[in-house]
Amino acid sequence: MIERIVDYFNLDQICQSGQCFRMHAEGENRYSVIAGKHYLELEQQGRRCYFDCDEAAFENFWKDYFDLGTDYGSYTGRVAGTDSYLRDAAAFGAGIRILRQDLWEMIVSFLISQQNHITRIRRCIDNICTGYGEILENGHGKAYHAFPTPQALAVLPEDALMACNLGYRSKYVVRAARSVAGGECSLATIRGLSYPEAKEKLLQLYGVGEKVADCICLYGLHHLEAFPVDTHIRQAMEAHYKEGFPMERYAGCQGVLQQYIFYYELAGNTLHQGKRAKTS
Repeated sequence: MIERIVDYFNLDQICQSGQCFRMHAEGENRYSVIAGKHYLELEQQGRRCYFDCDEAAFENFWKDYFDLGTDYGSYTGRVAGTDSYLRDAAAFGAGIRILRQDLWEMIVSFLISQQNHITRIRRCIDNICTGYGEILENGHGKAYHAFPTPQALAVLPEDALMACNLGYRSKYVVRAARSVAGGECSLATIRGLSYPEAKEKLLQLYGVGEKVADCICLYGLHHLEAFPVDTHIRQAMEAHYKEGFPMERYAGCQGVLQQYIFYYELAGNTLHQGKRAKTS
């Protein structure tokens, strides 16, 4: 068990932030995470976090996965004092970090995310992992499934994943798997590219549009200048940034601020509306 004191880190906010879909609440303040072939259980009590793994696993994988070497206070500290909306959003979601996730897993996850909601995305991903991922065992003797490899999905008919509730997205995932497994799309090459170059390469995959490419760049390549625009972000831009988000001011951390805005629109406004309803 590894114990750490961490600022700007909230497991519940990360779990609900829409960037990872194999993180699950296991009880009060307790969570499990599967990332590729890796499994972790962890617990948080205030700033104190407990990672159920050995020192080597923490240092070699999970520390980097949760981006624990980065001071996220430096990002919230950059928010303009005159921007009350962004100040509120950053304060509300200050425990979110941009996870350093596997590129292939993010390609599949955000292909599935199109015209979908978080609960259903989780279910779809659980289904394909159960159906096509390698069966492994965690440190407590419990079985779990790794994320399926491109090779495991590339051999499937294009409509095979409809049985996993992917619907029309089945062909997107299978065709992406074929591109990667066949060498047409090199994940190693994409990992070495700049944000604009990586986005251009990702847009060549069948089913990948602007928003999906930006999500993959942000969550799978840690290009923090990526700023995915979905319905929630578009609504926030129309309401608070009619002349556009000040990208230049926040160069290098736009994606972090985007995540604060997304979470605030998703969870913060719902909370505020509920409070207003109770007092009306």
